[in-house]
This record gives sequence, C-alpha cells and structure tokens, in this order.
Amino acid sequence: MIVCLCNRVSDRDIHHAVKTHGVRDFEVLKDMTRAASCCGCCHDCAREVFDDACQRHAEPVGTISQHN
Repeated sequence: MIVCLCNRVSDRDIHHAVKTHGVRDFEVLKDMTRAASCCGCCHDCAREVFDDACQRHAEPVGTISQHN
C-alpha cells in the first residue's frame, strides 16, 4: 500500500527501513524514505505503519544482538 503519495513511499518501504536498517526514530525514517516530508497528509498513517513495524521487528527482551 502506498502511504506517501508525494514521495511514493509504501508500507513495505517503511517496514524495510525498520527491519533491515534498524530505524527506530520517526525523524530518521522521514529523512531516509522522505515519507511525511512534503505535504504532511500522510503523517498519521506513516506514523502508524512505522509504530507497527517497530513492534513487529523488535528484538525479544534478553537477546543479544549480533551486530558486527
């Protein structure tokens, strides 16, 4: 689903930024994807998708990340 029409950012783009790039800050997401950075009409929807992505891709408590 397209979330941001101005910059053609989809919900998959947002989930990818969270899962693959570890984005956990909405302002960083906006800089990376340009979602919600133009007219602002999609801000609430983009934020909801971002929050959902953060919950889905959160590391379980007590796990140790294997960041190299």
